[in-house]
Amino acid sequence: MNVLIGIVVLLGLLAAGVPVAFGLLIAGSVGLLLQGGPDLLLGILGTGPTSALNSYELITIPMFLLMAEFMVTSGISLTLFNAIAAWTRSWRGGLGIATAVTGAAFGAISGSSAAAAATLSTSSVPAMLQNGYERKFATGIVSISGTLAMLIPPSIAIIFYGLLSGANIGQLLIAGIVPGILVTLTIALTIRIMIWLNPSLAPVGSKAPWAEKLASLKVAGPFMLLFGLVTGLIYTGIATPVEASALGALGAFLLTLKSGKLTRANFRLALIKTCVTSAMIGLIIVCANVFGTFLTITGATQDLVAQVAASGWSPWVILVFIAVLYLILGCFLDQISILILTIPIMLPLITSLGFDPVWFGVVVILLAEVGIVTPPVGLNVFVVSKVTRIPVEEVFRGIWPHVLAHVILIAFIMAFPSVVLWLPSKMS
Repeated sequence: MNVLIGIVVLLGLLAAGVPVAFGLLIAGSVGLLLQGGPDLLLGILGTGPTSALNSYELITIPMFLLMAEFMVTSGISLTLFNAIAAWTRSWRGGLGIATAVTGAAFGAISGSSAAAAATLSTSSVPAMLQNGYERKFATGIVSISGTLAMLIPPSIAIIFYGLLSGANIGQLLIAGIVPGILVTLTIALTIRIMIWLNPSLAPVGSKAPWAEKLASLKVAGPFMLLFGLVTGLIYTGIATPVEASALGALGAFLLTLKSGKLTRANFRLALIKTCVTSAMIGLIIVCANVFGTFLTITGATQDLVAQVAASGWSPWVILVFIAVLYLILGCFLDQISILILTIPIMLPLITSLGFDPVWFGVVVILLAEVGIVTPPVGLNVFVVSKVTRIPVEEVFRGIWPHVLAHVILIAFIMAFPSVVLWLPSKMS
């Protein structure tokens, strides 16, 4: 009964527009108060923040955020699209494919899908529209390409999942590489199929001279260097995720310094943004810990596992139901909120069914990618609409082919877990 009351209070607070963090704190406090009285509540509130933030791997979040801030400050990310487009713009739909590749590259230095969508909106959408691309086609590509930042390391969402689940963060980050490549290829293939069905969506572009192509390599080089530094160190076991994140932040700092754009004001702004975002994430973790402790004390997760085990259903049938649930939640909540609300409950169930928690983390992030472009919330769509000043309804109409392609890819990855787990299994 106390579990039901706590969940009803949480849903009521979320429906009233209360921020997720505070909703979790209030609902968890009410539940703990009903479960064990004031002494239990005060004990959890007194020790919870320390235990929730007492994770060494939590340092990866501010380090990767700082790395992203430095790379944005350097201005390299804004010129990356033009560098990639120099190689692809002569193809029909080449600028759209360049957008997808740019989204993947931007994801390699930024874990924020909203930041990726905003950056792509300012660089690729004007270029596509000037070259005769249909508006909803162009904005749909940008909206879905921005989601790659959630999957390709260093992904804040993947790190957050690792902190909530206790799964190995290094393996999680490496596990996102192959699916990230597959998502990029899926976006490119969807673009080609759409143009094949309707050639008027995008014309053939002009061919770039070799001088421009070779010059573009100077822009792509820093991205490849930084991605290779961070991911390579983690994969080979030379450095832990925490150490790799610190080296990544240092590498981004040096690249920004070399670009000549690291002024005192920019350096201060990068630090402030990193601190603000890190503090926000820390607050969410603390509040989620209170609600998670409440669920643990009530035994709700153990009861759920026992009931599912007694149902006799196939694990794959249960997994499909869970995937559909995540798709529905994605229509209303952002990815961090979904992870906070579901992982404490779902992970014990998933492991009891014999599924790998690293693989499940990647599947959850893929499902969240779909949610971040679907109505009514569709954060990336609203970001693209605001930056480009194209109506939200028109942007939403452009993302549905990509949503369908994503769902097919997710079904493939669910059916073949080795696609995700092969690369982590080769780690040193």
